[in-house]
Amino acid sequence: MTVGTYGLAFGAAAVANGFSVLQACLLSLLTFSGASQFAVVGVMGAGGSALSAIATASLLGVRNALYGVIMAPHLRVKGFKRVIAAQVTIDESTAVALGLQKRGSDAMRHGFWLTGLGVFLFWNLFTLAGALGAQVMGDTRAWGLDAAVPAAFLALLWPRLERNQDRALALACIVFALAMTPILPVGLPIIATALIAIAVGLRR
Repeated sequence: MTVGTYGLAFGAAAVANGFSVLQACLLSLLTFSGASQFAVVGVMGAGGSALSAIATASLLGVRNALYGVIMAPHLRVKGFKRVIAAQVTIDESTAVALGLQKRGSDAMRHGFWLTGLGVFLFWNLFTLAGALGAQVMGDTRAWGLDAAVPAAFLALLWPRLERNQDRALALACIVFALAMTPILPVGLPIIATALIAIAVGLRR
């Protein structure tokens, strides 16, 4: 249900921000990282450069590489299957696999593949549905769908902030980004706040 909602929101938001249906679908198919995809659409839709969009999405996608390091010893995949595993190594598949750790490696692998492939399938189907629906609606900005990017991104991020320190840091970064938006080129305020968060994390 949640995957479908976010997929619809992303497809609609992508079209609302100037992406074609094909571009929205390819972004979901090849990138397959919700937060990074919303970042790309938000930066590009606001007039930012492709470089800013890629840099922002890459910073948000660093966690997937860390998931890969954690999951590699449990999955033990080789060849082309390793490429597929890398593509579906996301928050959900990693969380399910680690949640089954007490049941052994076989259960972890089954959980990982079922979750990863299931989310991949439905994310892409609902992206297509959202993009086609937005295209039929015509001027999607008149419906307020351009606001789906920040709203969905906030919905993805906020539940992960479990400590008051994390919430305070997030709010400080929001204030900083808003203050820098009239000064810095589009996309750079987001990159700057990501660097601030990384610096604080390393200090801790």
